[in-house]
Amino acid sequence: MSNNPDAPTFLDRLRVLYGERATEIAPQVEALVDEYRTSDSASSSALWSERDVVLITYADILRSEQASPLSTLCQWMVERGHAERINVVHLLPFCPYSSDDGFSVIDYLAVDPEAGTWNDIAKLGEAVDLMFDLVLNHISQHSEWFQKYLAGESPYDRFFVEADPTIDWSQVVRPRSLPLLTEVQTSRGPRHVWTTFSDDQIDLNYEEPEVLLRMLQVLLEYAKRGARIIRLDAIAFLWKEQGTNCLHLPETHEAVKLMRDVVAAALPGTILLTETNVPHQENVSYFGSGDEAQMVYQFSLPPLLLDAMTSGDAVYLRNWLANLAPPPAGCTFFNFTASHDGIGVRPLEGLVPDERLEAVVAAVRARGGRINTRRRPDGTDAPYELNITYVDAVSPTTADEPAEVELHARRFLTTQAVMLSLPGMPAVYFHSLVGTQNDYAGVEQSGINRRINRHKYDLPELEQHLSGDNSLAARIHQGYEQLLAVRTAHPAFHPEAAITLLDTSSDAVLAVERVSLDGDERIIALANFGPEVTLPLAAFAGTATQFRSLLADDPSLLPADGSITLPAGGSAWLLERS
Repeated sequence: MSNNPDAPTFLDRLRVLYGERATEIAPQVEALVDEYRTSDSASSSALWSERDVVLITYADILRSEQASPLSTLCQWMVERGHAERINVVHLLPFCPYSSDDGFSVIDYLAVDPEAGTWNDIAKLGEAVDLMFDLVLNHISQHSEWFQKYLAGESPYDRFFVEADPTIDWSQVVRPRSLPLLTEVQTSRGPRHVWTTFSDDQIDLNYEEPEVLLRMLQVLLEYAKRGARIIRLDAIAFLWKEQGTNCLHLPETHEAVKLMRDVVAAALPGTILLTETNVPHQENVSYFGSGDEAQMVYQFSLPPLLLDAMTSGDAVYLRNWLANLAPPPAGCTFFNFTASHDGIGVRPLEGLVPDERLEAVVAAVRARGGRINTRRRPDGTDAPYELNITYVDAVSPTTADEPAEVELHARRFLTTQAVMLSLPGMPAVYFHSLVGTQNDYAGVEQSGINRRINRHKYDLPELEQHLSGDNSLAARIHQGYEQLLAVRTAHPAFHPEAAITLLDTSSDAVLAVERVSLDGDERIIALANFGPEVTLPLAAFAGTATQFRSLLADDPSLLPADGSITLPAGGSAWLLERS
C-alpha cells in the first residue's frame, strides 16, 4: 500500500465496487495479503532499466525429444546467448486450456503438462525474469468453476454473467464478429451467458465478490511464483453493466487499482501490465493517475510502423510521437511490434486517414495476410486485426513477387530498431527474433487466422531455419542479436530517458534523440522508411564533434560536420562523441 496516509484503502476501493458489502470483503482481502506478504515488503529497487528486454513466447514454442518444451526453451536461450541480451520471458498462458492457444484457461494454478511443470518454470526463472498472463475476463467452459455453475453449486452459480437475449445489446463494444451471448443448459434450465470472445470462453461475473477474491489469489500466487510482470489480459471488458458499452467502466479501473494495491502490499516490485487493444487515449487511461497499471502496451506503434513502411512516409508516426504524453511518474510503456495476436488496427483511429488504413490492409492481403473483423453497433463488420507475421508484413514484395532478401531483412530490422529506441520497456515476439514468415499450413489445418503467426518449432527445425548466413531468417536473427546487445549496453535507452524528435526535412525519415538520465550519454536514432537518403549530421550535432555508428560494421567515427547515408529501409544509431 502507499505510504501516503490519504491514499485509498482496500475498503475504499471495495466500496466503489460493492457498496455496503465492502465491509464483509475487505477482511478477506487483508487476509490474502497477509498470507502472501514477503519479508521484502520494504523493497524499493528500481522497476526497470535499459537492461530490460522481454521475449514474448508460448511455453511450448520449442519441442525436443530430450526435455519438456519449457526446459528446451530455457536451454536454447542460454546456449544461444539470448539470456544475456533478453532478461525477461513472457510466457503466454501456460495453464491447461480448451481453445484459443491457451487463452481459454481450465485451471489457473496448474501448468499444462504438454508444456512442462512448475519446476521447469522455476528453472527458467533462474536464467531470466518471468512475466505471466492473468486471463481474468473469462474462463474455459470446461473449467471446474463453469461445470459447477451448470450444476447450480454455490457460489459458482453466481460466477458468470447471465443476460436476457431479448434485450438489445448492440451498443456493447465487440472485439469479434461472434454472438455476445451463448445459450447453455443448466440444472435450473437454459441460460444465456456472456461470451465476449467465443462460446468456449465464458466471461466471469465480477459483481460477485468471490470471483474477485479468487482472482486476487491467482494474481498473488503468480507473483509468489516469480512473475516480475503480470499481464492483465483483456482487462477492458472486465465489468458489465446494462445500458453501457461495457468497456473501460469505472469499476474496471477501480479493480485494476485494487490489484495494484494488493500486489504492492504483499509482493512489492511486481509490475502490472494492462492489455487493451483500443485507440491510444483509451489505452493509456489505464495508467490512471499513476495509481493503476505501471505499464500499458503501445498498441498504436505496430500499425503506425507498418503504415510508415508501407507508404514510405513517416509523417503520421512522427505526429503520434510528437503528441505522445509521457506516462505518469513510476509508469512506462510496453513497446512491441508483434505478439501472438494480430496487428490491431483500432489503435490507428484518429491517427491516420481512412485511405492510409485501407492501403495497409491491402498491403497485408497482398503479402499473404488475413484480416479478422469486429462487429460494429450497426451490425456491419470492420477490420479489427491484421493476421500476418511482422516479418512478412513489412516485406518489400508481395507474396507473388520474387523475394528481395537483403532489403526485406533491412526493412524489418529498421522497424525493430525504432521500437527498441523509444522510451519504455521493449518486447520482442519469438517469431520476430528468429525471422519466422507466414505459417499458411497452421492456418489451413486449424481454420484460425492467428495461427499464421503462432508456429511451434521442433528444435532441429529451428536450428535449420537459422542456419547459413544469407537466408532471411539468419539475417534477421543476427541483426536482432546486434540490436539487443547495443540497446542493453547504453543508458540513453533507459525506459525513462528523455526523448526529443529531430527534424530531418524528409517525410521518409524518423529521427529521435535519447539522453541518459544523468545526461552523460546522447544517442541519435535514425530510421529511413523510403529510398536511400543522405542526411547532414550538423542537424543533429549539438555540441558533438563526432558520432560513432553503433550498428555499422565500420567502427570509424563520423565527423559531426559530415553526412550519413541511409540505404532504403535502413537505420542507424549514432552515439555522440565530444
